[in-house]
Amino acid sequence: MRERLVVIGGDAAGMSAASQARRLKDPDELEIIAFERGHHASYSACGIPYWVAGDVEDPEQLVARTPEEHRARHIDLRTRTEVTEIDVAGGRVRSRRLPDGQEVWTGFDKLVVATGARPVRPPLPGIDAPGVHGVQTLDDGQALLDTLRGTKGRQAVVVGAGYIGVEMAEALLRRDYEVTLLNRAPEPMTTLDPDMGRLVHEAVTGLGIRMVNEAEVTGIRTDEQGRARAVVTSDAEYPADVVVLGIGVRPESELAEAAGLPVGDFGGILTDQAMRVRGQSAIWAGGDCVEVLDLVAGRQRHIPLGTHANKQGQVIGTNVGGGYATFPGVVGTAVSKVCDLEIARTGLLEAEAREAGFQFVTATVEATSRAGYFPGAASMTVKMLAERRTGRLLGTQIVGREGAGKRVDVAAVALTAGMTVEQMTALDLGYAPPFSPVWDPVLVAARKATQAVRAHGAG
Repeated sequence: MRERLVVIGGDAAGMSAASQARRLKDPDELEIIAFERGHHASYSACGIPYWVAGDVEDPEQLVARTPEEHRARHIDLRTRTEVTEIDVAGGRVRSRRLPDGQEVWTGFDKLVVATGARPVRPPLPGIDAPGVHGVQTLDDGQALLDTLRGTKGRQAVVVGAGYIGVEMAEALLRRDYEVTLLNRAPEPMTTLDPDMGRLVHEAVTGLGIRMVNEAEVTGIRTDEQGRARAVVTSDAEYPADVVVLGIGVRPESELAEAAGLPVGDFGGILTDQAMRVRGQSAIWAGGDCVEVLDLVAGRQRHIPLGTHANKQGQVIGTNVGGGYATFPGVVGTAVSKVCDLEIARTGLLEAEAREAGFQFVTATVEATSRAGYFPGAASMTVKMLAERRTGRLLGTQIVGREGAGKRVDVAAVALTAGMTVEQMTALDLGYAPPFSPVWDPVLVAARKATQAVRAHGAG
């Protein structure tokens, strides 16, 4: 008999799972129905800031595969349809078509939950006013662009100075807005240690963006028509013709939790390494709605990234299709940029290492992306954490100009392999003056970290 796979969520994890399952199972063996509440599927949410900035002209360029292309591959993708209930015992889901409100039940033999994450939107006065935008979906990006084109004012406030906040601040600056970036923490980019975040602060303000740290937003002031006109903090008010929220995201796991599926401390769905929901034999979950194993700290975390979502979808689709695959975990690698400043991290920050119970040393170096005499050599700062007793690499952060960001991949591989910083110093990395100094900046940091480990008595 033909089985039916139901997928909830039409972006990276969900459609990767559906596509991989279809590669392994013919339509006469496996029927696939996917529900997506938005207009689009299989798109790059990470590309939205670059679309807003003008680097990407057409949002369709961010779409890897259209709904029509999925349907042509015998995947019944139903857009503008939201799943409102999962009946685990009955093996069915209830869905509602958003245009007309029609509700139906759809049975399943196998289920994939890929509901993603939702932007943090604190319950503050005026937070839902016109002119206040999140940037999680292509529809969100279009709504923001419509506001930018329809307003005469040129003042923008971005709330939150993480990856999305910093990227959106740059995008608005490039659209000739006066940009204020409000940050609750002492320095921007809390995915970095404060000393490295300070480098981002200096770069942001050097661009002409007004950076306000330790700013506690208390509400959005609106005008007579109810539109946002200013962002209010505990001690100031910042005029705004448009407000962008970049406060972060939380797992969209309420649907799963209401169905009795397990969630973790961060609100993400819990799975095994095959991405099967714990305690379930025919339900899988992946993407931004799940928690993953941090291979460095040895504990569950919520790390929402498209790279993980696509890999998890491939794993799910393989297992649904009768094969076998696992997703072992992550080391927490991320990279971003603001104008020409590249920002990268992998592994643990100092606070995270302490929380995980590690004793560690740190090493920070200044280096250049190319041989110092070669034209275009750009500076970068590399910070490395190593376990004090063993010298095992625990984390790396890099802030610098062209050629800095992707160097974090060397550290990501070393973390995954469990290498010590001393072992890293012997890595046979590529060298030529246009690409690197004789000692690559990552290896210089590893060498300095090795000295710090030895100074603390490691064997």
